[in-house]
Amino acid sequence: MKKIILSTFLFFCAIATMLAQDYTTPNTGDTFTLADIAALSPTTITATGSGYSLLGNLTIAANDGLLIDTDLLLTIDAAKLITVFGTFIVNANEVTISALDEAAPYEGFRFEEFSEIDIKNATITYGGGLRVLTETFSIDNSTITNNVSGATTSAAIQLSRGMPQITNNTISFNENPAIGSAANSAVSAYIFNNIIEGNNTANANRPQINMGTTMASESLEIIQNTIIGDANNPRAGGISIANFTGGNVNVIIDENTISNNRYGVAILGAVNDAVISNNVIEDNNIENDPNLGGSGINLYAASSINEVVVTGNEIRRNLWGITLQDQAIINLGDDATNPGGNTFSENGNNGEIYALYNNTANPVSAKNNCWIEGQQSTEEEVEDVIFHQVDDATLGLVTFDPFECGTVGVDEVAVENFSFYPNPVKNEINFNNIFSFSTVEIYGIQGNLIATEKIAEGQNVLPINLSTGLYFVKFSNDAQTVTKKMIVE
Repeated sequence: MKKIILSTFLFFCAIATMLAQDYTTPNTGDTFTLADIAALSPTTITATGSGYSLLGNLTIAANDGLLIDTDLLLTIDAAKLITVFGTFIVNANEVTISALDEAAPYEGFRFEEFSEIDIKNATITYGGGLRVLTETFSIDNSTITNNVSGATTSAAIQLSRGMPQITNNTISFNENPAIGSAANSAVSAYIFNNIIEGNNTANANRPQINMGTTMASESLEIIQNTIIGDANNPRAGGISIANFTGGNVNVIIDENTISNNRYGVAILGAVNDAVISNNVIEDNNIENDPNLGGSGINLYAASSINEVVVTGNEIRRNLWGITLQDQAIINLGDDATNPGGNTFSENGNNGEIYALYNNTANPVSAKNNCWIEGQQSTEEEVEDVIFHQVDDATLGLVTFDPFECGTVGVDEVAVENFSFYPNPVKNEINFNNIFSFSTVEIYGIQGNLIATEKIAEGQNVLPINLSTGLYFVKFSNDAQTVTKKMIVE
């Protein structure tokens, strides 16, 4: 009897699969919900309470829209694709879009040119990524994770043109890079305040942000992101901007934390206007082969248009601090517009420290930087961490005087090194309060105070009950404060 029941069940499953049909909206200028489409084509979408299953390919016609404005779960059958020619809006508190079977990913999303896409508060997982062919695209406060090759093959969010907006998201552990564009695209995206971690699980020679050329009059902006690598994928870099087609590169890379990748930032090819400023670029050495990478910042250009301005960065414990190749031109500090202010510490390999390696014939202005953090250095000591004309007569001269690096007090260094664990956080943090901090405050990314707690000396455990995202934790007493980033998983 059990065998008959099982056979009957499998028969009906097979019939349901055979009956699943693709559906295209009627192009009548209407906006549809998933419930509407389930009613119009129940073999394409089935509905159960607040859950929906997409069993066939779904296409939103050019004059139509799909609106998801209530919390729901949408599961999608293997290899099925959502294609949008019209509008696609997700604007609820919590929407999850995932595979019907996590072991059989769906194809993903294809947003055609001239479509209008606005996604908020969504979790998109176990699909083939987001292929963005439109200029009108924004995604905010969403989670993109565990996606594979499908609709996209170069990135979980693959861009093609215009000025897409990618803000306040968590993009993690996807098979391909987190965000990318083709070498010959003209994309000036605004990539702001995202947590980007462990992408390129295929472990190909690609970075987590992998961009090509930009628009001529608008900058690609990569600002205030946290970009963390995964030692299990040592071929994955941090950020790369590549100009191999003679297009434009206008880019601002500012206030990011870039750590534990194969390398930190690479700009390949000529630039029109490029600024790398105020970033913390640390421990990008996971491949641990100085012949293949490991630079905090690497610039390579077969021919140069303009210099790359590098100012105010903290560059520590990479295999190389900054490396320059072929005809790359850099401005690390001058007497005019760039105040320098870069700080270097312990960037080296094979027992040698390389804060700057100028492997070009071009001279480098590199004034007003701190070349050996934590000490007041001599000219000879600075010279020893810079490789240039003094070491090889065929190379360009680096002008590094004046240089500066005030000796930081022991107490100040110790306070700055204060930390808690684990980070990323699930439900609590642990720390040893050896500095007699009395208060801990937690702030959101917009600077809003979320919580205040009193703490005691010695070992402390602080419960954390916060949504996934990036926060700032401020520890303070009457004389000292220190603020640290906290990532909640």
